Amino acid sequence: MKFRFPVVIIDEDFRSENTSGLGIRALAHAIEQEGMEVLGATSYGDLSSFAQQQSRASAFVLSIDDEEFVSEPGEESEAVKALRSFMEEIRFRNSDIPIFLYGETRTSRHIPNDVLRELHGFIHMFEDTPEFVARYIIREAKQYLDGLMPPFFRALTDYAQDGSYSWHCPGHSGGVAFLKSPVGQMFHQFFGENMLRADVCNSVDELGQLLDHTGPVAASERNAARIFNADHLFFVTNGTSTSNKMVWHATVAPGDIVVVDRNCHKSILHSIIMCGAVPVFLTPTRNHYGIIGPIPLDEFKPENIMKKIEANPFAREALAKNPNKKPRILTITQSTYDGVLYNVDMIKEVLGDFIDTLHFDEAWLPHATFHDFYHGMHAIGRDRPRSKDPMVFATQSTHKLLAGLSQASQILVQESETRQLDRHRFNEAYLMHTSTSPQYAIIASCDIAAAMMEAPGGTALVEESISESLDFRRAMRKVDDELGDSWWFKVWGPEFLADEGMADRADWVLKANDRWHGFGNLADGFNLLDPIKATLITPGLDVDGSFSEQGIPAAIVTKYLSEHGVIVEKTGLYSFFIMFTIGITKGRWNTLVTELQQFKDAYDRNQPLWRTMPEFVAKFPQYERVGLRDLCDQIHGIYKANDVARLTTEMYLSDMEPALKPSKAYSKMAHREIERVSIDELEGRITSILLTPYPPGIPLLIPGERFNTTIVKYLKFARDFNERFPGFEADIHGLVVEHVDGVKTYYVDCVTTDSTEN
Repeated sequence: MKFRFPVVIIDEDFRSENTSGLGIRALAHAIEQEGMEVLGATSYGDLSSFAQQQSRASAFVLSIDDEEFVSEPGEESEAVKALRSFMEEIRFRNSDIPIFLYGETRTSRHIPNDVLRELHGFIHMFEDTPEFVARYIIREAKQYLDGLMPPFFRALTDYAQDGSYSWHCPGHSGGVAFLKSPVGQMFHQFFGENMLRADVCNSVDELGQLLDHTGPVAASERNAARIFNADHLFFVTNGTSTSNKMVWHATVAPGDIVVVDRNCHKSILHSIIMCGAVPVFLTPTRNHYGIIGPIPLDEFKPENIMKKIEANPFAREALAKNPNKKPRILTITQSTYDGVLYNVDMIKEVLGDFIDTLHFDEAWLPHATFHDFYHGMHAIGRDRPRSKDPMVFATQSTHKLLAGLSQASQILVQESETRQLDRHRFNEAYLMHTSTSPQYAIIASCDIAAAMMEAPGGTALVEESISESLDFRRAMRKVDDELGDSWWFKVWGPEFLADEGMADRADWVLKANDRWHGFGNLADGFNLLDPIKATLITPGLDVDGSFSEQGIPAAIVTKYLSEHGVIVEKTGLYSFFIMFTIGITKGRWNTLVTELQQFKDAYDRNQPLWRTMPEFVAKFPQYERVGLRDLCDQIHGIYKANDVARLTTEMYLSDMEPALKPSKAYSKMAHREIERVSIDELEGRITSILLTPYPPGIPLLIPGERFNTTIVKYLKFARDFNERFPGFEADIHGLVVEHVDGVKTYYVDCVTTDSTEN
């Protein structure tokens, strides 16, 4: 397969008609005659921008014949300094790409040793023919390119190009079926030949098997395990929801006591139901912005977990049956959705060997192992201590913050001092949840996502993400300073922000009782805010839950941004969340800053919605003549009147009474021993479903728990708000909406009152 990786030549005479220009263009022509593309430039330009070309280039050829390379004895010329800086920028990102120097009069004695050792060759013009020099450069370039491809991606590209006829599924047979239909032709033209040729089934022996981890698939998993510093690594093509279920089904059996972060993804709660486990929950802190904070370190102490077990009737019963059995698994969300991290080593130290298996749901943290900024704040990595007995699992969404396709995920394993992973037993759980027809493009993206993080490239990518996030925060503060007394958006984070450069990790450690985070008395060094997770705070609400006279609900801002081409990750009451992944660029975040300024201008002028959000008004014409500021005032007034910030905080921190085991309550739904109960009659009833408000997308109740007064109060507020402000509805999964006699009515499926036996 032909990939486009040009040879980049940088020479001030590249377009000149002098002898030097003729010579370098002759070399460029010889390279092109050998089938390689050439990109010519006349100066280094901006070093950082030019260094970015390393991802597109197969080699660099740099001239040193510029007169600026001449210097006085004992001094270093500006050109040599620029060359060194260029080398450093390249090698920071890429340690392998070939770099050649060439000259007519200058030689290696004009170049410092620290620069020379980074070279793949020195070309002295006119001593050899351009054709010979071209072949020399191309040989090194091809060897470099050949070493880039990780095992599975190499096998997949080879298979897609070998011209084999496909007699296996999928039925489109390498894309041929699409060519037989007009709409299929559109599909084929959109996705392209290579993607469709590479969409194959698991009967292709030369590609290996994801299901039993053999061949090129296994080689790529081993390669990724090396890169991520894990003992074992398994690719998963159904997302981290499935990765979580695999870990649980390999570990947990019916009746096991499990310790779970209450701020967990719903896939963990699904795992509890499927495995028949008995959960006890660790409760995280929250602030009144609706931002979820860390679980206090004291919650992890074995004596405090035992108190929770004793307070839960089902856990107490399970413990009585087997007093010596450890809690089977601990699952922690690492990081939280707003970027709060835990010091994993401190958790291990506090827990000791109290829990059998430690599982860190690192869906939002696959980048952490590649930069020292996060040292100790992720589960598995280089120089991380092993537990004495508990085995450690980490599940990561490579599609969220790395370069995987959607649903690309992976399971990392760190064995303990006393236990090794039984791969065959683990694979039984793996097979239970993976498809027998995995998408090979997703497997390839897992392969590539890992290879991209190979040192030093991975470190450079993560550092660039952090730097872009810091520059964004600085830009937002600069706008705020220039606006003076006028309102502006805040970026949630520590008050101190360095004026330039990378972040000092100490600045991002959450300190006890700092007002900016609002999480109270945190343990020293236990939590860190990941700078690449940026939560923007809109005016109108303070961290202590106090409402100001006027405010700007975040849902209005994000709908405005959406109409102007900016899509955010998550929206709260007065906050919205964006991520600085390795794919974010200066252009993207600067566009966000300018669009926020446009929103401010439209708000200050109270521009009508038909002008500011025409697509939204087309769907909801009742807002056509409403001004943007007027709409903000209306929704802010409702939030303030209902004290909704405190209500949502108290709702998540309220006592959740377990009345049935989660698996038992779910079985009631499967057996249709449920009834649909209206909101007004919910208090005290036992839910048979997950109730999950968005935002923040964290399950509020799980099957088997009772509705309390606070939760019912919130649901009544949501019902009334939805009726008054269509288009801004609170999205609550598990809440059923039906029309009865023309009236919209809200229900939740609950266990029937005559079937609540344990």
